[in-house]
Amino acid sequence: MVRKWAGRAILIYILFVAVMFWYIFYGADTAIPQALRGTAADPAEFLSARELQLSEEYSGLRNFIFFVATPYEWLMYFFILLFGLSRGFEKSATTISKRKGIQTTIYLFWLSLVSYVALFPISFMGYQMSRRYHISTQSFSSWMKDDIIDFWVNFGTMFIIVSVLYWLMKKSAKKWWLYAWLLSIPFTLFLMFVQPVLIDPLYNDFYPLKNKELETEILALAKRADIPAEHVYEVNMAEKTNALNAYVTGIGSNSRIVLWDTTLNRLDEDEILFIMAHEMAHYVEKHIYIGIAGYIGMTLVGLWLTAKIMNYVIRRWGHLLKVRSVDRIASLPLFLLIISVLLFVSSPLSNYVSRYQETRADRYAIEMTEDHEAAITSFQELTRSGLSQVNPPLLVKWLRYSHPTMLERISTIENEETTGD
Repeated sequence: MVRKWAGRAILIYILFVAVMFWYIFYGADTAIPQALRGTAADPAEFLSARELQLSEEYSGLRNFIFFVATPYEWLMYFFILLFGLSRGFEKSATTISKRKGIQTTIYLFWLSLVSYVALFPISFMGYQMSRRYHISTQSFSSWMKDDIIDFWVNFGTMFIIVSVLYWLMKKSAKKWWLYAWLLSIPFTLFLMFVQPVLIDPLYNDFYPLKNKELETEILALAKRADIPAEHVYEVNMAEKTNALNAYVTGIGSNSRIVLWDTTLNRLDEDEILFIMAHEMAHYVEKHIYIGIAGYIGMTLVGLWLTAKIMNYVIRRWGHLLKVRSVDRIASLPLFLLIISVLLFVSSPLSNYVSRYQETRADRYAIEMTEDHEAAITSFQELTRSGLSQVNPPLLVKWLRYSHPTMLERISTIENEETTGD
């Protein structure tokens, strides 16, 4: 029975990968619409023939790896259950200690270690590919250091979540999902508050912007937008990547506007000011808090669905998956599998909302800076530095793109400039 289910799962995975390979490299239409050819949104106008070729290759490979990795993770969790590894981890933990905290630590360590080893080839493949296309400048030792930090940060976070989650499951078999959701609200807010000052510095060095003249210009923009900002933060990313980025992070007194040093090195002042105005728009329009509210709402629905699905699966196939009840920690891979699938299924909605907010931020930045040219050239440089696909396949856009495509962003700005809106 186990071999039959394993064989079916592998066959479905292979078929899915084959279909996605055909779709991404042969079936999807990524051509620039005729009406936009020759415009500022046409990559042939601002990328060399070599850059255009590399951007199509790199983007195609990145998209394919995404569609390979996501169901591969599901397959991994399924096999951990099917072959009794999860039950074995639980037995190992209970044999070593009778204390719940130590049992949870041991179980999570084994599960995390097996998951890390299983997913490492895909992670390493992504790293090697970004090195090959000169997106990543990070040495292998530096990449491994970040990977190990990721492992322990995730382990620590999961220990807190899993300890509370399974305690709630034992206390309330029917409403654990509701209590878990209620506790997730302050926990989420706490993580967002401490991330800029505790978590992010584990990976990179952050410091106030060195270019004080530029900082004065940016803070003047912030003052016009009624944003109480005293510093703009710079982060040293050049030793890791050639890509460009800027973002808003944190909440409350720990909120920060952050610029990658690669952005400072590659863009001129007008382009940087446009990007900063875009990031300020997220603050002005409360996108961070709207995002938190949306996340909290989706967490409620997700936990409720997860509880229903877990109960059904364990009743129907618990003997096959070697899981006797929801409140046994051996059910954790099933919980993670269901959560991962639900996140994947809901990603078109969350990405759509994010793209809408990004479009609003672009419009706000144009209104604030009144510089259409800087907006267009900054997006063109972002495309070049990251070898981004200007017009990705529709399915990729739905499932992966939290920002509008560069084709949409540049053509919208160019149209507004032409019409004078």
